[in-house]
Amino acid sequence: MVAARITVNGSETPIEPASPHTTVLDFLRERGLTGTKEGCAEGECGACSVLVARPGVDKPTDWVAVNACLIPAAALDGQEVVTSEGLATAGEPGTPPALHPVQEEMAVRGGSQCGYCTPGFVCSMAAEYYRPGRCAHDGQADGADLEHGPNGFDLHALSGNLCRCTGYRPIRDAAFAVGAPAGDDPLARRREQSPPAPVATAYTRDDSAFLRPGTLDEALRLLRERPDAVVVAGSTDWGVEVNIRSRRAPCVIAVDRLPELRTLHVASDHIEIGAAQSLTEIERRLDGRVPLLAELFPLFASRLIRNSATLGGNLGTGSPIGDSPPVLLALEASVVLADADGRREVPLRDYFTGYRQSVRRPGELILAVRVPLPLSPVTAFHKIAKRRFDDISSVAVAFALDIEDGTVRTARIGLGGVAATPIRALAAEAALEGRAWTAETVEAAARVLEAEGTPMDDHRASAGYRSAMLGRSLLKLYAQHTEAVSS
Repeated sequence: MVAARITVNGSETPIEPASPHTTVLDFLRERGLTGTKEGCAEGECGACSVLVARPGVDKPTDWVAVNACLIPAAALDGQEVVTSEGLATAGEPGTPPALHPVQEEMAVRGGSQCGYCTPGFVCSMAAEYYRPGRCAHDGQADGADLEHGPNGFDLHALSGNLCRCTGYRPIRDAAFAVGAPAGDDPLARRREQSPPAPVATAYTRDDSAFLRPGTLDEALRLLRERPDAVVVAGSTDWGVEVNIRSRRAPCVIAVDRLPELRTLHVASDHIEIGAAQSLTEIERRLDGRVPLLAELFPLFASRLIRNSATLGGNLGTGSPIGDSPPVLLALEASVVLADADGRREVPLRDYFTGYRQSVRRPGELILAVRVPLPLSPVTAFHKIAKRRFDDISSVAVAFALDIEDGTVRTARIGLGGVAATPIRALAAEAALEGRAWTAETVEAAARVLEAEGTPMDDHRASAGYRSAMLGRSLLKLYAQHTEAVSS
């Protein structure tokens, strides 16, 4: 097997002697690429942002910004990475490199003071700069949309980047000033070529191993042989465990590039979403086809996290405060599981069995999530948190209702943050179904909803606040859909 290596700023670099747990951030800094910074080591600040060439949605290759602090270097075996240093263009001998257009705008518009966060901002900004169709489809001619510039730049691309001293106005000005990539821009031209093909990886060092199987069958065999293995896709959860809690695993198995886990199939009665697609990929490929998921995506962490995080990973952790389970519960989704003996489908309402526990057996892998069709026409996702974006939920509530001739025919409500597992609000659903969609019905059901779950007091919210927010969420839904009298 070929030695593990990463192409960094156009040059192949061996991963050895790094440990299998060494992050891309540390790997780059140990090689002198110190523009990549550590700010938080848990994917919250964006100082470590770098660009990775990934399979594209609208072009063969997309330049995707990711948190280098969370991803093991071994996970990028055979892949291409560009850092802030690699964005500049080499000049003639004896002359300094020419700044990238994003770097130029950040400089001339005062987007940097101490500069610690600036390389990460630049990389996240560059990913949006190279997003296919940015200038052609998203521009706001009058500049009235505060989150989208007249050049089509989506400020949500920077939602995972923090700055403590410059302030965001000059950074926003720089983002809204960049034009379209020049025709001879090498990174723009790279988008027209195929991305690096996934490579099978078996990187072992210091009594630990990072394995990327080449096929699903091989992955399932490894899971049976290595019950101690940690399964990763985007590493957005495992990376925090490694950095903050100093966890180490004797074996890590990566499944993010397995073709069987990267499908998106629309059938007559369901949509099947591969468990290892990033949330950004799902968002762009669905393109609003599932409105409730479309509401979820902008509120799920930051764009940097969504560029790596997966539905399979969010369900696999079993966290009671994950944002996707309430939405998938409201959609009556099911989970497709597989092991070396076969496959099975489990309704999500039966999947969680306890705090971070599920029916998934040792050696089983989440293959896909299935959302049944047709979809309920009245939907909403309410995330109650201390910040509007890039925060962990205190409470998450997802609604999916069918209302016909003024009567609630079906109601599905998914809740997060109010019990040891994500749950369906079965009592509140029953209080709505078969009744008129009126203020009296909703107020009575809201009181039932407030009693759902077993909320607790913690640093994010009190139990009383969480219960109150459940009821207020249903009242808010009614206020937004008072006239919803037919499907």
